[in-house]
Amino acid sequence: MDPIVEAVGRDLAGLSDAATREGSSRFFKEPVRCRGVKSAAVRGVARQHWKEAAPLGKARIFALCEDLYRTGYLEDGSVAADWAARLAPAFEPGDIALLGSWVERYVDNWAACDTLCNHAVGDLVARFPETIAVLKEWAISENRWMRRAAAVSLVVPAKHGDYLDDALAIADLLLLDTDDMVRKGYGWLLKEASRKHRDEVHAFVLARRGVMPRTALRYAVELMPPALRAEAMLRV
Repeated sequence: MDPIVEAVGRDLAGLSDAATREGSSRFFKEPVRCRGVKSAAVRGVARQHWKEAAPLGKARIFALCEDLYRTGYLEDGSVAADWAARLAPAFEPGDIALLGSWVERYVDNWAACDTLCNHAVGDLVARFPETIAVLKEWAISENRWMRRAAAVSLVVPAKHGDYLDDALAIADLLLLDTDDMVRKGYGWLLKEASRKHRDEVHAFVLARRGVMPRTALRYAVELMPPALRAEAMLRV
């Protein structure tokens, strides 16, 4: 294992505690391998060791990120996601294939999915909108985390009012998904899109409220005025 990856692991292990580890496990329905390190401390470790990783170049840093994901620890994966996002200025469209492979192979919970996709993947698609077509392929994957990733990768751009048509298209692809984590993911995407495009999102929801899962619907209308929320939540 690379000495930088080993040093990250040692530092994280030294910051772990049983109470944090036990508390972290309560956030997830599925078994998640946690060291038990608080998020702020994980960010500190990522920031500290980035000083060693940064001069190595994108290809080597991507390899370090993969090694961190291979450990199976949530916190080590968070460091990998942090470093990947720091590489955003060097991203190329083809890098989405590698980021997607990490989702498919290593992501096994909502936190790992969102940490990688909100920032690294989101930054990439914001720079190269043509890669949104890849997100639409993820939306029909058999892997639940790929499907959630399709939605949450657009959360930050949607919050700024960007890519509304693509956000709605992905929500449509995921509309009848039976997985709760996927429903919450695309509901969150619609909620963020509603900040700048309330009327369009409200119309989207109204047209589908008869079949749209209630979990996704509640997320989608969370920021809307009470009257619009009530209208959207009416059963038809």
